[in-house]
Amino acid sequence: MRIAQVSPLWERVPPPAYGGIELVVGLLTDELVRRGHEVTLFASGDSISLAKLESVHPRAIRLDQEVKEYSIYEMLQLALVYERADEFDIIHSHMGCAALPYANLVSTPTVHTLHGPFTCDNKKLFQHAKRQNLVSISHDQRDLSLDLNYAATVYNGIDVSSYKFHPQPEEPPYLAFLGRMSPEKGPHLAIEIAKQSGWRLKMAGKVDVVDVEYFEKEVQPFIDGKQIEYLGEANHQQKNALMGGAFATLFPITWREPFGLVMVESMAAGTPVIAMKLGSTSEVIAHGKTGFVCNNIAECVNAIDKAAELDRYVCRQYVQNHFSYQSMTDGYETVYRQILQPKFTKNGHLRSTVPSAIAKR
Repeated sequence: MRIAQVSPLWERVPPPAYGGIELVVGLLTDELVRRGHEVTLFASGDSISLAKLESVHPRAIRLDQEVKEYSIYEMLQLALVYERADEFDIIHSHMGCAALPYANLVSTPTVHTLHGPFTCDNKKLFQHAKRQNLVSISHDQRDLSLDLNYAATVYNGIDVSSYKFHPQPEEPPYLAFLGRMSPEKGPHLAIEIAKQSGWRLKMAGKVDVVDVEYFEKEVQPFIDGKQIEYLGEANHQQKNALMGGAFATLFPITWREPFGLVMVESMAAGTPVIAMKLGSTSEVIAHGKTGFVCNNIAECVNAIDKAAELDRYVCRQYVQNHFSYQSMTDGYETVYRQILQPKFTKNGHLRSTVPSAIAKR
């Protein structure tokens, strides 16, 4: 199968630190190549992939201070993809709603994985392209009122083997928080949980320009280097060590998180997750087995002591069974074949697109 994978240009694939979408794209793309598919990855030029790499910019745009208009490069990339649409059996976009109007103009089918939320503005574009094939990353993410064409829900997956398993938390014990320092991720609530419970809290995550004021007012004043520590932005190894050594990872979001890769990464390391009951948390966490889904701060505080009763090996095995990159790839292959079914022969092979007169030569 000839597949185009289209990634945002904001981070490279895979990301050196923060970048959940790019991590998922990288794992999916490489596994598709290993399974024998002919894959072209459209991403930033510094991306690393087993697939053929095509790019309109040499590096991740977040790190390029010379770029002033991100949308220009996004449009250049999508123009390149869809000008070459006939070269692919299927196009898989991870660009949110950006690819929708382009996909409407070509006959090659596109699968759009929705990594973000619906907004009052982007709903108009989704309505405009209602026939497009959408994949949600959790059931909660779907907005049924829009009557869109959902092909499936495919949960994000990780490479479980790349996360060191921690059978016991470190001493002295601490709670972990990992995520952008932004209101929707709830670092201020993580601090409140730590303050009310008396537990130490270690935090890591980037601070985007739009969140500097929030960070300086709601988070920074409470960082004392003793009970509340801030470690800055963490790479893969640092994330694994931070969450793996924790007694529990806090995920006190304030919005409907479509998936929340941090929960899976924490459980893969063996550490249960204490989360707010919003968005996908009830789908990702096995309540009472791999963590706790709570309605408020008080329930989060009460859940800390209960976390001691959870089996850390069960947390890791749960991720292996439900959120591996292999199972994610299985899900997407099923979606591709479902969409391309008329083009397949009875034995499951893709029908030749070469004209019969030429094929007989």
